[in-house]
Amino acid sequence: MQYKIPLVLTPQPEGGYTVTSPFVPELVTEGDTVEQALENVKDALAAVIETYADLGRRLPKNALIPDANGPVWLETLVTAP
Repeated sequence: MQYKIPLVLTPQPEGGYTVTSPFVPELVTEGDTVEQALENVKDALAAVIETYADLGRRLPKNALIPDANGPVWLETLVTAP
């Protein structure tokens, strides 16, 4: 399954980033770099989906991408030289 979930990356004073989601408040992870933080979202989201299943809950309906072969609107961070 593929999901589209808005993420907020918050820089931490000691370095690294904390990642949260306004749509999925239980999703919280972190990483030393933006790339690592985003990679860690996969495991955090899997844990949230498992917890939701145990509780009989679902992710917000608009988070599921129904056609993985169709176009997907994606916003991402790009660092230019």
